[in-house]
Amino acid sequence: MTIEPDSKDWTWVLRRPCPECGLDTQSFPRDEIGGMIRANAAAWHRVLTGPGDPHLRPNPEKWSALEYGCHVRDVLRLYEQRLTLMLTHDGPQFPNWDQNATAVEGHYGEQDAVMLAGELATAAEVIAAHFDDIAPDQWQRTGRRSDGADFTVESFGRYFIHDPVHHLYDVTGTR
Repeated sequence: MTIEPDSKDWTWVLRRPCPECGLDTQSFPRDEIGGMIRANAAAWHRVLTGPGDPHLRPNPEKWSALEYGCHVRDVLRLYEQRLTLMLTHDGPQFPNWDQNATAVEGHYGEQDAVMLAGELATAAEVIAAHFDDIAPDQWQRTGRRSDGADFTVESFGRYFIHDPVHHLYDVTGTR
């Protein structure tokens, strides 16, 4: 489930629009990230609780809407933890996260879609509110992934929002 054209250079998503989902992470003010998270969560709710079976995979190599939704819920939770670290510690290094192991251990394909929609909405509101509350002098605080990628709170937020937006595109095919 690689979404980056060049996984060694994660910054591409901060420099140009995504060639698949079209999101341009530089096209909006940073203070809109919270609202974007909420709008994305509302769209996920429609996908997970609307018509159609969210358990169905479009093909064996692509996740179902349910599996992508579980991943997005977990990304929301993980990034909330990382954002908290950045705002409460100087230059923290984020713990490693194996998203594939999380998917297997979490039995993504067996989750209840309605329950997931609620969990995703709750996780989205928590991190959206956190982004809404960032003070102007906090946007330049830093954090580092275990692979050495450095972020400011602002670049972290712009990088982060691409994930749920892109995965919604993976499921719906619309921008």
